[in-house]
Amino acid sequence: MTAVILVTGATGNVGRAVVSALRGRGVSVRPGQRDPGDDPDAVALDLHRPETFAPALVGVSALFLLRPPAISDVQRTLNPLIDAARAAGVRRVVFLSVLGADTRGYIPHAKVEAHLRRGPDDWTLLRAGFFAQNLGDAYRADIREHDELFVPAGDGRAAFVDARDLAEVAARALVEDGHAGRAYTLTGPQALGFAEVATLLSAALGRTIRYARPGALRYALRQRRRGLPGMQILVQTLLHVGLRFGQAEAVDPTLAALLGRPPRTLATYIEDHRALWL
Repeated sequence: MTAVILVTGATGNVGRAVVSALRGRGVSVRPGQRDPGDDPDAVALDLHRPETFAPALVGVSALFLLRPPAISDVQRTLNPLIDAARAAGVRRVVFLSVLGADTRGYIPHAKVEAHLRRGPDDWTLLRAGFFAQNLGDAYRADIREHDELFVPAGDGRAAFVDARDLAEVAARALVEDGHAGRAYTLTGPQALGFAEVATLLSAALGRTIRYARPGALRYALRQRRRGLPGMQILVQTLLHVGLRFGQAEAVDPTLAALLGRPPRTLATYIEDHRALWL
């Protein structure tokens, strides 16, 4: 049986990019999705249904694992999938983590990292900064509907990283040797405040986008009105408030070294995807 790589979150921004990067290398990919739909390569994989784990893992040699934003209880979802993967003979797990997971034990990613470390050194941790893709996903409605960036980051800055660059590193860690037992800090090439991000959006879209600077409570209430789960709101609020204290402003050279080229800038992401906000 030909070994394949199982990719979780395959319909999201990062998961789709990882699938594309792997297929570009000629690798056999199995997208794991709650509903496989019409994709002949996809398999049913629901993190809330452990009975879907074993069938999805048949013949799998490596696993790309990410935490969907709506999942906060990793002890009943991601960690059991890791155990099932190891039991099934999966030799490599690449986990998309976040900056600070090694020091902030209260976030879900930290619990996944700790679980991986309790096993063999078959893991690679990608500790990513704030995604450029947040602009086209979590922030998109506010930009389109209100012409504003609505996050409680104060004057904090973030070195936004493009999911396409993360996907390229993930693909390498999944198929190349030398990445086992490594934790990589992955950021974009420059730290920007949200007022600067609003200026970039304004220039690209031809209309004024302002940075609203909401407080944490006002931000959380808007997310609640949009129907987000309470734990997801809490995690998102804490991550954004953390920007005020410099938790994501440091620019790290690791991504450029792994790519062998400069990472994409936020301006490049906005220009490539400007139709999202028109």
